[in-house]
Amino acid sequence: MTPKAGIDLERLERWSKHLRETYLDTGILPNALTLVYRRGEVVYQDKQGWADIERGISLREDSIFRIYSMTKPITSLALMMLVEEGQVTLSDPVSAYIPAWAGLEVYAGGEYGAYQTAPPTRPMQVVDLLRHTAGLSYFIQQGGKLDAAYRSLGLGTKTTLEEFITQLGTLPLEFSAGEAWHYSAATDVVGYLVGLISGQPFEQFVKERILLPLGMTDTDFWVPPEKAERFMTCYALTEQGRVVFDDVQRSPYLAPPHFVSGGGGLVGTAADYLRFCRMLLRGGELDGVRLVGPKTLELMTMNHLPNGADMAALARSPIALSESGSVGVGFGLGFAVTLDPARTLTQGNAGDFYWGGAAGTYFWVDPKEDLAVIFMTQLLFSPDRIRRTLRTMVYSALTDRLHETQA
Repeated sequence: MTPKAGIDLERLERWSKHLRETYLDTGILPNALTLVYRRGEVVYQDKQGWADIERGISLREDSIFRIYSMTKPITSLALMMLVEEGQVTLSDPVSAYIPAWAGLEVYAGGEYGAYQTAPPTRPMQVVDLLRHTAGLSYFIQQGGKLDAAYRSLGLGTKTTLEEFITQLGTLPLEFSAGEAWHYSAATDVVGYLVGLISGQPFEQFVKERILLPLGMTDTDFWVPPEKAERFMTCYALTEQGRVVFDDVQRSPYLAPPHFVSGGGGLVGTAADYLRFCRMLLRGGELDGVRLVGPKTLELMTMNHLPNGADMAALARSPIALSESGSVGVGFGLGFAVTLDPARTLTQGNAGDFYWGGAAGTYFWVDPKEDLAVIFMTQLLFSPDRIRRTLRTMVYSALTDRLHETQA
């Protein structure tokens, strides 16, 4: 089989076989859709499984997925668009926009309702929100003293975005800004800042300034009735096996959200997210529409962790490590960034960047290879190994390097 865009498709078909035999036939994954894009074309597309197992509905190429934390890079880009316009800078204290946070202190002991606190070593800056060094936590975290308070207050679940910001201001920080990397609700705060600074609702800004200009017409914070037939059930992997987590016919995504989450609220198709990745691959422009300049995107995909550390050195919780790989991986302004492929023990290039979502979705962009890959499924707590194997099989199928074709 002749290679296409420098990819041996016969070797790449091993990924389809591996998925089917290891994850689909065994009942682990309900479905899987993979897109591989290189040198200006989709060179590989594979879909398998069911959008709704119980009702016997097959996965479609245009099925709509919950992308959860793959929302974060889109939200981060929205804020960087405002940085380009001079409306905010990365070094600004967050309290300049949320004055009630000016007195936030750091947790020093005690339980919810009777916390002991101490002053932070420095103010939280906007950059801390983008790189998860702000000292905030997350309702999905399980390791710290503050995580239970996030859950009991319904932060990110039961509140509106405005109530979320107010309630966060009543809790101490996990640590002083810049001292650690802790995967957190910080990107939801970024979404709030986008709305506050732009003067329009966050979801409206995202739609008008990013989604529609890029032609991401099936991506939104909810699924309207005319698209409901393409929406999917979401499953979860438990000790008892795979179970239904969010039934498509009763999903909260079928109505506009109470809490508009910049950290995890979007749903969309694989084809839509590929358009976002193509824009990233082209330095902020797609089909004549430029969202940000190349230097802005270059800044976003550098490692911004203090002292050039990787996430393994600074991470505070197991969930932070499993989300990203962490060893040999830094974090930029909305993306994980590969620093040293040898330390990650996975194929790739220094400078490739990526992120994933809670339901097993994953993407990465590798500018050195002119490569973007999208993986979609709908399974909470899906095995991390899937992502690493996908990277291995895609890079193993490359038959040349981009620089060799340009020599």
